[in-house]
Amino acid sequence: MHEERAYRDSVKTVDLVPFNITELESDIQVFAKSNLGREGRLSLQKYRNELKDIKKEPNFLISLKPMESKRYAPEIAAAMCRAAKSANVGPMAAVAGAISKYIGLSLLKLTDEIIIENGGDIFIKTKKDRRILIYAGNSPFSNKIGLLLPGNDEEYGVCTSSGTVGHSLSFGKADAAVVLAKDVILADAAATATGNAVKNENDIEKGIETAMSITGVEGVLIIIGDKMGAFGNINIIKP
Repeated sequence: MHEERAYRDSVKTVDLVPFNITELESDIQVFAKSNLGREGRLSLQKYRNELKDIKKEPNFLISLKPMESKRYAPEIAAAMCRAAKSANVGPMAAVAGAISKYIGLSLLKLTDEIIIENGGDIFIKTKKDRRILIYAGNSPFSNKIGLLLPGNDEEYGVCTSSGTVGHSLSFGKADAAVVLAKDVILADAAATATGNAVKNENDIEKGIETAMSITGVEGVLIIIGDKMGAFGNINIIKP
């Protein structure tokens, strides 16, 4: 069953073609130079199948702590384990970012710009500056601020963890814990760790310290209710 993602109604771009790719519970929105839906779905199926095998490993699905990848693990699972170790979380904390990245790398053979959104986790490589709107549930900041990402033709990951929005596991209460990194898999794991650290508005500084202590994180934005904090290489804008 696909979760309703009403925030996608606010997503617009005039120079890229939007399309969705779905497979079972995966529901991914893509923007590229052309409609690559068929190729995207084949890529999604490939990486879902690779993860299906590794999920048979004891504790891979449920571990809340880092795990070493097996020698025979596929590349995507090994990358999840590395990111989880950096952020001190379980490997599944990085699954959405990992799927986004590997589909993105696959489709970049057919397009020179791409944006992939997978449940609030974004893989992006673009030649044009892009504005990313921040959805933070019932917070007054929700859809009122965004991030400006440079169009420097480099890969970026922008990932969000929330204790109040969506079905993903979080031990915190942040409406949005947003992490920016060059590696979207790391950003996903780091966002989970950051969100877990924020139990109330007094923990914003703690959340920022958690995020910025993770090697590879470039910036962080935390929203809880009517309070917000940010640090690092992160450019906050009005939409």
